[in-house]
Amino acid sequence: MRLAIGLDTDGPLDETLTRARRWREMGFTSMWSSQIFGPDTLTVLAIVGRELGDVDFGTSVVPVQPRHPSMLAAQARTVQEAIGGELSLGIGLSHQVIVEGLWGISFDRPLVYMSEYLDALAPMLRGENVATSGERVRAVTMSPLGPKEVRVPSLLVAALGPKMLELAGRMTDGTVLWMTGVKTIKSHITPTIRAAASAAGRPEPRVVCALPITVTSDLAGARARVNEAYAVYPTLPSYAAMMEREGASEAADVGLMGSHEQVLEQLDALAQAGVTEFSAAPTGTPEEREATLATLLEYQRLAR
Repeated sequence: MRLAIGLDTDGPLDETLTRARRWREMGFTSMWSSQIFGPDTLTVLAIVGRELGDVDFGTSVVPVQPRHPSMLAAQARTVQEAIGGELSLGIGLSHQVIVEGLWGISFDRPLVYMSEYLDALAPMLRGENVATSGERVRAVTMSPLGPKEVRVPSLLVAALGPKMLELAGRMTDGTVLWMTGVKTIKSHITPTIRAAASAAGRPEPRVVCALPITVTSDLAGARARVNEAYAVYPTLPSYAAMMEREGASEAADVGLMGSHEQVLEQLDALAQAGVTEFSAAPTGTPEEREATLATLLEYQRLAR
């Protein structure tokens, strides 16, 4: 299992660059960033990746509704040309309360929307011409989008339910997860997406997992801080469904936390569950964060 670090792109660009340089100097060669309400993440990654030169980047995730697939394909291919490493384009449907309540876009038939979106986006990322006309998504290109000579970004879908996992396994390189516990990954996520990929004749899919992680001697305090920081996620239907599968009720129930050795064991459990890359979201006090980073780097060195 490869280790990555979550790169917060909110705030001034110079501060993001400082964080990224520190992670790279410590030994992290893969960084994942979310797209929520702050700066445009792909634009920031193009700048940071150009500066660092040898880091792989991923998005976890870019919401698709505000971005036509032709625009997103051109942007992703441009970012891939700009950075020194590889780009993993993680995309997702966001949440109904955001899509309809903030953007004024219909959330109707999300599985159909994502399927039609992928019908357009996947070949566009490969530099192919596209002519699709679905119920929700229509796309036509006259020539390849973005730079003409560029490696193809990896494409992943934030997939949690069975139908979305089957779609991801059939049409993309894998899935990117958040707030999904190890038992659910082992019993639901991994077998479902692997079966779909196999049936479609595709390679074994990537399973990228991001979770809060804290090395601490104050477990009660660490749990309280994680639950406060991530209080919104158990209220969102897609994450709530995964937490119910896990038998969890709070964000801390699915996070990785405990002593140095306990966290190493929890990382091992993720790898055994089928996670191919873990993107760490260190939380806690400054001391806990430093202890967490040291533990992640030890796991990486040991290649456990």
